[in-house]
Amino acid sequence: MGRVALADMVAPRPHESHGLLAGRTVLITAAAGTGIGFATARRCAEEGARVVISDRHERRLAAAAEELAEIGGERPLALVCDVTSQEQVDRLFDTAVGEYGQLDVAVNNAGLGGDTPLVEMTDEQWHTVLDVTLTGTFRCTRAALRHMIPRGRGVVVNNASVLGWRAQAGQAHYAAAKAGVMALTRCAAIEAAPAGVRVNAVSPSIAMHPYLAKVSSEEVLAELAARAAFGRAAEPWEVADVIVFLASDYSSYLTGEVVSVSSQHP
Repeated sequence: MGRVALADMVAPRPHESHGLLAGRTVLITAAAGTGIGFATARRCAEEGARVVISDRHERRLAAAAEELAEIGGERPLALVCDVTSQEQVDRLFDTAVGEYGQLDVAVNNAGLGGDTPLVEMTDEQWHTVLDVTLTGTFRCTRAALRHMIPRGRGVVVNNASVLGWRAQAGQAHYAAAKAGVMALTRCAAIEAAPAGVRVNAVSPSIAMHPYLAKVSSEEVLAELAARAAFGRAAEPWEVADVIVFLASDYSSYLTGEVVSVSSQHP
């Protein structure tokens, strides 16, 4: 099949749910808006989870909670949280546990990118991306493990990126942060394993949604999509499906793994 035909392929439709997370409490950061975070919250709710969502954008967070309430019949716990603040991160996790009595899954989705050549990048730009994307994931992973390890069960899923492996111009800060998320995931997994707690990560290539289109040029997005074996970007729910898999018992033997959610040229 030629590349033109592949580019014309229609993306698959979301599938039926199977109750993979029934009765579990799942916390997702950066879950407002239209990206992977909200898609994950939706898929977790559809799979039977009690969902806790957070974001630093209060208005968008409220809108996400209302939409999830229509899907699951119950409004999720929605808490404003900036992952650059340890105080807010601790309050988020403590409140979730206080509300539901347990935390079964934490999905650390918060991240911040940019597009700046290295020679033009300021210290502030570098530190801002690292603080949100890597240190924010560290803060949330630490908070989650402090609840999960004493309980002797739980799952953490971090959102990395294929840029943790691949090179792309203008992405030095973001790529370095995501490579750090991968290393953090592996080390946290080894430390948490004796308690029966698993820590894994997903590594998406490109998942198309309206916010991404606002911060990246059409030319760059088109080029990235064209590189994919299917000739298209992933749908956010396709990444969310892999997150659900890692959160569920179907991945009971996986820990310290970074699962690539991408397609490449044959």
